[in-house]
Amino acid sequence: MLDLRPVGYVIGLLTAVLGVTMLVPLAVDFAFGNDHWQAFLQSALVTTLGGGLMALACANRVGERLSLQQTFLMATGVWVILPLFGALPFLFGATGARPVDAVFEAMSGLTTTGATVFIGLDLMPEGLLLWRSLLQWFGGVGIIVVAMVFLPELRVGGMQIFRSEGFDTGGKVLPRAAQIAAQIMGIYVALTIVCGLAYVSVGMDGFDAVNHAMTTIATGGFSTSDASFGLFQGAPEYVSSVFMIVAALPFVRYVQLVAGSARPLWQDAQVRGFFATLAVLIAVIWAYRVFLRGDGISHAFREAVFNVTSIITGTGYASADYQLWGPFAIVLFFFIGLIGGCAGSTCCSVKIFRYQLLIAAVRAQIRRIHSPNGVFAPRYAGRPVTEEVLSSVMSFLGLFVVSLGLIAVSLALTGLDFTTSISGAATAIANIGPGLGEIIGPAGNFAAINDVAKWILTVAMLLGRLELLVVLVLFLPRFWRA
Repeated sequence: MLDLRPVGYVIGLLTAVLGVTMLVPLAVDFAFGNDHWQAFLQSALVTTLGGGLMALACANRVGERLSLQQTFLMATGVWVILPLFGALPFLFGATGARPVDAVFEAMSGLTTTGATVFIGLDLMPEGLLLWRSLLQWFGGVGIIVVAMVFLPELRVGGMQIFRSEGFDTGGKVLPRAAQIAAQIMGIYVALTIVCGLAYVSVGMDGFDAVNHAMTTIATGGFSTSDASFGLFQGAPEYVSSVFMIVAALPFVRYVQLVAGSARPLWQDAQVRGFFATLAVLIAVIWAYRVFLRGDGISHAFREAVFNVTSIITGTGYASADYQLWGPFAIVLFFFIGLIGGCAGSTCCSVKIFRYQLLIAAVRAQIRRIHSPNGVFAPRYAGRPVTEEVLSSVMSFLGLFVVSLGLIAVSLALTGLDFTTSISGAATAIANIGPGLGEIIGPAGNFAAINDVAKWILTVAMLLGRLELLVVLVLFLPRFWRA
């Protein structure tokens, strides 16, 4: 029988830590004179006590190494349990949100999706705004660790191609997983501080700068205003674009960079692919707006850089309603959101390396058709790609498309229109943030959709953040018998 105690210990410990962090927004609300600090006090007590008791109850098996089943269960359990406790500050106090809205918001935060059901952010207590940002910040660093430590070992979606990436740098073995995670956390904190200072230098006040620094580095997209980044147009858009790109690159390369080796970053195939894709898309949107719509050159460039970067990285900020740019832009932005950044970053969606592997496989197949007697193997970063990796990537891509369709159909069955259903499914499973249409587009939010649709989207955000297979494998009877 599967022993759940090691899993319970880790989840309980993380839950208790989450409860302790609630003291930070509590202090902020108290300092600003907001009564909502009492809601954080209640939430912190419940969360810390609940997590602490769970950890203590399971502590007698903490020394054992997690099995494959336990690892899958823990990865999913963390992203199920933490949003439930993270939703408590939304349930209590000033907002008085309904359970579905509170859980939706917390799941959107921890999965760094950035979709919101709250209206009136400009009037919301400062502590609650900070809590939304903290949820995304925690989710961002959490998914980096999962992507670099767990997913390669679990062979999820082709991630096994990076099994040695976190521990090998030009022949020099880096420290093991716990030390790698600690180094990544240090870099993550440092980048957040630098981003916040950069925001302040271009005119943001301290509170907005802190919040947006956390949600930028997490590529989450929660803002302190209903207008999102439309409130900070100009230089802040360029600052944000730079740091969204920084957060979209593999963090293990920053560890190597700090260790004195810059070559792996510049030679990384997915980094080069990401920059090339980003440059082409920005150029296309800019040329479309300037030459076909007659927009100003500098204005069109700034908005193209910011909004394309925001959507491809899955951050989900919006400085303008790009739905007003015409049908071509709407369709292109839909597909841009399905690209994503690099593996091992805070980004979500399909990710660049999978498209690179798909192209390599197609190119090899075309060459086989052209020369039947030849031997052509797909290659990635100069190395042959195994059938196991290709099969895993193709399975992920197929499952992603099927899941997108099923979620869209499910949303349509709740009464949502076609545009809202298909874009809502895409934005949830790819963890982007804004969808398309009048309701959930960049100028709207998810407050008006029905409760059943919100629950569907909440589950979809979880599936997308954990690369689909990590969650779905738990529903296979064979997995539990293994």
